[in-house]
Amino acid sequence: MLTILGFVMIATFLVLIMMKKMSPLAALVLIPALFCVLVGQGAHLGDYVIKGIGDLAPTAAMLMFAIIYFGVMIDVGLFDPVVRGILRFCKADPVRVVVGTALLAAIVSLDGDGSTTFMITVSALYPLYKRLKMSLVVMTGVAATANGVMNTLPWGGPTARAATALKLDAGDIFVPMIPALVVGLVAVFALAYVLGRRERKRLGVLTLGDVATVTGTVEEKETEQVLVGAGAGAKGGAPAAARPATGGSAAPGSDGSGGSVQDLDLQGLDPRRPTLRPRLYWFNAALTVALLTLLILQTLPIPVLFLLGAALALTVNFPHMKDQKARIAAHAENVLNVSGMVFAAAVFTGVLTGTGMVEHMARWLVSNIPDALGPHMGLVTGVLSIPLTYFMSNDGFYFGIVPILAEAGAAHGVAPIEIARASLVGQALHMSSPLVPAVYVLVGMAKVEFGDHTRFTVKWAALTSLVVLGASLLFGIV
Repeated sequence: MLTILGFVMIATFLVLIMMKKMSPLAALVLIPALFCVLVGQGAHLGDYVIKGIGDLAPTAAMLMFAIIYFGVMIDVGLFDPVVRGILRFCKADPVRVVVGTALLAAIVSLDGDGSTTFMITVSALYPLYKRLKMSLVVMTGVAATANGVMNTLPWGGPTARAATALKLDAGDIFVPMIPALVVGLVAVFALAYVLGRRERKRLGVLTLGDVATVTGTVEEKETEQVLVGAGAGAKGGAPAAARPATGGSAAPGSDGSGGSVQDLDLQGLDPRRPTLRPRLYWFNAALTVALLTLLILQTLPIPVLFLLGAALALTVNFPHMKDQKARIAAHAENVLNVSGMVFAAAVFTGVLTGTGMVEHMARWLVSNIPDALGPHMGLVTGVLSIPLTYFMSNDGFYFGIVPILAEAGAAHGVAPIEIARASLVGQALHMSSPLVPAVYVLVGMAKVEFGDHTRFTVKWAALTSLVVLGASLLFGIV
């Protein structure tokens, strides 16, 4: 009964948010509360919720102060050079913009923290997507999938959990997986290219006029007209800039602006904004590098690092209390949305775990593996990791399910190291799970409905995970 109700609860949640019948926050709270009553454990709801909140409180604190920290860094201009570089590369070509999204997300993911990756990626690219009228779910989907592949880094979490659960060395798990993960990353860039071509076809012809950088000074004159419509060309007829956009939204710049970067809605990246601190640029850069270095080295707990970083950044850049309050207020909406969603997710995870539903679901899946598949438990683990890491937290999967799979594999001569490697396959999809707090940072900052992001991303992320699994089999890793 618990197994069935667990699956029904998850399905109900996903259907309601994807159909936009309930907000994610309401669904995360009300649906598990209802099912907790249905399984006859309503009297323990409070205990389950408090336990879930206790487990996720450090994550909520980390996100709260990380948002403030990176918000201040954006305010003072730390990422303006990054934005300028991306704008130069992307110009007005949707293909370049989407590929640039995958590249930026993959690079920033090297710090091992999904929330940091999404904050930097969205901050840099949101204005460009808005100005070019590109689909924001393309940005969130590509960023989440790229981060999911990179999340397998030893300091990213899953690899360390697999190593701890099976008492293995993280390096022995990760290093042999590198070829398969590289293939997965190539698949993400191929996906970005395909989605960019789709956006290019939808938007039609886009042109760039005089391009000014976000510093407000004209550093280059872009005289080349960027032709972006399928079937359109510069051969014959009117010049590309004179032709209207085809199929879809009007092209940016059709109002005579030529789509210049200077008139982008830069969402806080105004080159004349009073919060800029150019004299403190290198201090802020050094502080950020030091913070990320300490984060990777795990010198202190991540929430403590961001708490100290946010306090120091505010104090140095805005020494007056009035200005500090203004900066905190400016980012309060993002803080409230994200931390509120994390605590709502604590209700979902608390009930799912406390009632025993997640354990019954996992054991049911494992018990239904045919004996004939025993010698192929690596493949089975890889396949199961895709849905299980989506419907479960990494802690639940790696500490609760992977040891069971390893025991089943050992009975058929499959080494635990193979099970550990296969368990990493599903991370591309995991990063879009409603149980991952970082995804709420992504959709919140991008102003995308969680249901829209889920509906768009799940199929592409699952496909990427299957590519990683296929490469693992091809290279003999699993």
